Amino acid sequence: MSSYPPHVIILIGPTASGKTELAIEIAEYFKTRIHNIDSRQIYKSMDIGTAKPSKKQQEKIKHFLIDIEEPIHPMNVKQFQEIAQKSIEREIKQENLPFLVGGSGLYMNSITKGFFVPDVPPQKNLRRQLEELGQKKCWELLKNCDPLSIKTINFADHIRTIRALEVFYVTGKPLSNQKVQKPPEWKILELGLDRDNLKERILHRTKHMFLSGIIEETNQLISKYGFDLPILETIGYREARDVLKNLSSIDKAIELTTTKTIQFAKRQKTWFRNKNNPLWLNNKNLLKDAIIKIESFLS
Repeated sequence: MSSYPPHVIILIGPTASGKTELAIEIAEYFKTRIHNIDSRQIYKSMDIGTAKPSKKQQEKIKHFLIDIEEPIHPMNVKQFQEIAQKSIEREIKQENLPFLVGGSGLYMNSITKGFFVPDVPPQKNLRRQLEELGQKKCWELLKNCDPLSIKTINFADHIRTIRALEVFYVTGKPLSNQKVQKPPEWKILELGLDRDNLKERILHRTKHMFLSGIIEETNQLISKYGFDLPILETIGYREARDVLKNLSSIDKAIELTTTKTIQFAKRQKTWFRNKNNPLWLNNKNLLKDAIIKIESFLS
C-alpha cells in the first residue's frame, strides 16, 4: 500500500444487509481492523437493539468506535467526526489500512467528505417553540433567514428545517453558509452492500432481537436512566419500551419495528444512491467480489 495518499476502504449498506459479517471476512483477508460508523453502536449497553458485533466477533477483529459513550450522553455528528478522524489518522500513521463500516450515511460522509458540522447542541426550549409554530411557519422563517437552505431541504422535512433554524438562531449565521466541504487527503474506495431479500432479512433480525433480549436490555437502560432516556426513541427500543409499559404486545412490537426498519432502510438506500454512489457488490459472491475490487484499488 502506498503511504501517500493514504488508502481507505469503506463498506456501506442499509441495516440488516449483513455488513458486520462481510466486514469481518474482509478484515481477516486483508489483516486489517474495523472502524464502526454507526450512530447507535457508539453507545454502551445497547448491544442487541443495535445489532452490535458480538464479543466473539470483536475478539476476532479489533473494532474501533464501539462503546465509546454512555447512552445518557448523546453524541452529535461533529463530536463523532472529531473522534473518528483522530482514530483513523492513528491507523494511517501506524501504516494500517483503515476500514470503515456502517450504515449511518451522514456520520460516514462527515468523515470521508469532511463536512463542516456546526457545533450547536440541541436547544430544547427553542425546538419546542418551533414545534409549536408548525412546519408551514418554520418553513417561512427559514425562507427568510436562510433562503439557500430551502433549495436542499424538502418542505415536508420538519427535522432538518428545525435544525437549520436552530443553527441560525444560535450562531447568527445561515446553515448553508457553514456547510464547507474539506475532504481529507485520502484515496477512498466505497463498496456498497445491498440485498434483494432485505425485507425478509429485516423481519428475521427483528424477531431475533426480541427473542434475544431487547426487552430485557431496554428494561436495564430504563432502570439505570429512566423511561425518558432520549436514545430509547431509537427503532426497536421504542417498541420494546411500549411492551414494558403494557402499551403493546410483543407480536405487535415486532410488526411495528419491522415496518419502521424497512422504511428506514429505504431512506438509507436513497441516501447512498444520492450522496455516495458506491461500487455495489455482486450478491452471488460478496467476499470474492469485494476482494477483487479492493486488490485492484490497492494495486
